[in-house]
Amino acid sequence: MIDDISENLNQKDLDELDNKCEECKKEDESVNQNLILTGFKLCKSCRVSKTIFPL
Repeated sequence: MIDDISENLNQKDLDELDNKCEECKKEDESVNQNLILTGFKLCKSCRVSKTIFPL
């Protein structure tokens, strides 16, 4: 079963899982965590700023 899943992943899917924030373009460990929690690729500081100032 795991082999089937790994075969279905292609390079585009793997590129989406990088740790690069969509707002500030910085690499941060919290990007993947926020992607799982919220569905957005934001670092911790961008997530806080979007929460306080949602424009």
